[in-house]
Amino acid sequence: MRGFLVSSIGVTCAAALALPLTPPALAATARPVPAAEAARPAPHAGTPATTPTGRRTAEPSVAGSTQSLPLEPLTRDRATPSAPATEQGLPRRAVRHFSLVGVVWDDPDAELHGRVQVRTRTAGTGTWSGWQDVETHNADHAADPDTPERASGRVRGATAPLWVGDSDGVELRVCSESDGSAADAAGPASGARNLPAAPPLPSGLRLELVDPGEDDAAAPGAEGPRAADALNAENSAVTEASAVNADLAPLGATEIGALSRAETEQEYLALDVGGLTERQRQAKPYVGPRPGIVTRRGWGANEGLRESGFRYTKKVKAAFVHHTASGNNYRCSQVPSLIRSIYRYHVKSMGWRDIGYNFLIDKCGKIYEGRAGGVAKPVLGAHTLGFNSNSMGIAVLGSYGATKPSKSAVKAVARLTAWKLGLYRVNPKGKTYLKSAGSNLHRKGKKVRLNVISGHRDGFKTECPGRKLYGKLGSARSQAARYQGR
Repeated sequence: MRGFLVSSIGVTCAAALALPLTPPALAATARPVPAAEAARPAPHAGTPATTPTGRRTAEPSVAGSTQSLPLEPLTRDRATPSAPATEQGLPRRAVRHFSLVGVVWDDPDAELHGRVQVRTRTAGTGTWSGWQDVETHNADHAADPDTPERASGRVRGATAPLWVGDSDGVELRVCSESDGSAADAAGPASGARNLPAAPPLPSGLRLELVDPGEDDAAAPGAEGPRAADALNAENSAVTEASAVNADLAPLGATEIGALSRAETEQEYLALDVGGLTERQRQAKPYVGPRPGIVTRRGWGANEGLRESGFRYTKKVKAAFVHHTASGNNYRCSQVPSLIRSIYRYHVKSMGWRDIGYNFLIDKCGKIYEGRAGGVAKPVLGAHTLGFNSNSMGIAVLGSYGATKPSKSAVKAVARLTAWKLGLYRVNPKGKTYLKSAGSNLHRKGKKVRLNVISGHRDGFKTECPGRKLYGKLGSARSQAARYQGR
């Protein structure tokens, strides 16, 4: 995230936020709201916070919810009052409980050139946080152009999500900045008159407040009364998501257990991924021992949220490593809630068919199943714009631009890739070619030579997976190759 720029724009934004503001009533969302969500009234500003236990008892829904609040202009140019506002936000207000925030807008191809900052009130204590930056450059995490998922008409532009923990108050500011502002701020002062005009903010800006709810798998139908066919469809989706892993674990398992090398080699022959030749069956396989993987049922996925069915690519030739840019202020015991929040944000707020990543890894080194379709299968994700085909996306939960990833997380990346790439007979220290579907780094149709284990920035001009995590990918490649017995 770029540092805040000292400019006339920044001064104007700060001045606007310094004005006394009376919190208005909670704005209604323009999108349909689930019945149970609508049934919960928003508290008035100043309402004492309740404890998480008391809140869960009082609320009719434990399956999670999203509050979607339209932003308001904070300032306007007096000379041209009809011009689009370059500062939008929301004054401090009380809201229903939430744990993750993000900002979305109408056009997925529009970019937000500026800075997004949020502060939140901790539930139970009433303590307000300082201003926190929300990563604005998130368009590179997306389905490929010209795919049904991208062309669904539901996809929106969005910031990265930010995990803030259980909260019941929020304040937001979004300030537009020109592309040249950074250069002007770094160079000699030349007067505000030389600063380029700030571009307009994208239309339809909304603040998304996500409550992950409790373990959704344990509360089918918790979002309110629904028809029997809807409940049956959700139960069918739960069974479907588990059945695709039936070769690896019992139906309904919350975790796919780790295997020894010998057990993994037997599984490798039984799975017969891609169709083994007789020569390949006789040769010793280069496949790492299968690591333990928490299933979607294990982290409490509400299978009724995602689009039904699965989408696959042909094979897995590469793994793209990401960070979620959602902050590092989480405990490993909170990870199921964090993943449920990201899942809901990807589907309900951003309009994707499912969570975008194929796998997620926490800072304690635990591996989680991401997009539904089967952990051993070539599931088509929405993680690396232009290179989702014939690849998989692994997201390390957190932000790793300035923070080093844990050794446990890097080891988990190595263990996961040694196994999954091994099933497809791919060397994690090798190179491969992928055909670009179009990105800001590689034109559509170009065959690009990449490391088998690449960072997101290798396929798209982006900071992801953060400088510190990207610097550990060489170590992950070497470890993965050793796990494969190379």
